[in-house]
Amino acid sequence: MRGSWKIRIAIGILIIGFAYFQKCSRTETNPYTGREQAIALDPQEEIALGVQSAPQMAQQHGGLHPDESLQQVVDRVGEKLVNSSVANKSPYRYDFHLLADPEAINAFALPGGQIFITYALYSKLENEDQLAGVLGHEIGHVLGRHSSERIAESDFWQTISQGASVGANAGDIVAGIGQNTLLTNGRGDELESDDLGVKFMIKAGYDPYEMIDVMQILKDAAGPNRVPEFQSTHPDPDNRIDKIKASIKKYGK
Repeated sequence: MRGSWKIRIAIGILIIGFAYFQKCSRTETNPYTGREQAIALDPQEEIALGVQSAPQMAQQHGGLHPDESLQQVVDRVGEKLVNSSVANKSPYRYDFHLLADPEAINAFALPGGQIFITYALYSKLENEDQLAGVLGHEIGHVLGRHSSERIAESDFWQTISQGASVGANAGDIVAGIGQNTLLTNGRGDELESDDLGVKFMIKAGYDPYEMIDVMQILKDAAGPNRVPEFQSTHPDPDNRIDKIKASIKKYGK
């Protein structure tokens, strides 16, 4: 029994060691943010994944909005943000999609440059500057390579929990730590994208203070029963507003 236990411990240590080695081998400096991060996909893989997933994501939100004039507004603002920023020098292919969904107030980005905004959110925006704030934030997710980073981190914690389970029956505890880490890092992604979004807005000539109004729209839409920050993948809108103000000051607007 004791020999079997020692073998399990050894196997668990090897699995955990492999997880750390794999994470270190995937670590690189993001040229757009200067931040070191573990990355699971290269840019071409990110683009392919985004393009492949885009039709399904659109279908889940009722397809594309039928009003071509509204889509042209989204395209114009999105392209202005890309062409006036470092996004234009990235390998990513940016496509902007207005979704027909009249209920879900949302915007999101897939890896590689596929960016979506629902009509439910679009209809609440008061001007193109606010639309630029939403789209600039999503471009930030693409350049921040957040999806690829979360995939790499998820793989890391899954492997770690397997090693802990083999070695000491502690897999569930480690998996819980991993989930909390992913949750915390997810909030960091949002704040980094807000910061980049402010930068892109200023570069493109939009008023970055309008992003604060977007936060208020999101806060009002969530209502008084919104999920507390510690339970949510997104920071509280009030906290995001403070960070956005700091970013506006940092970029000299």
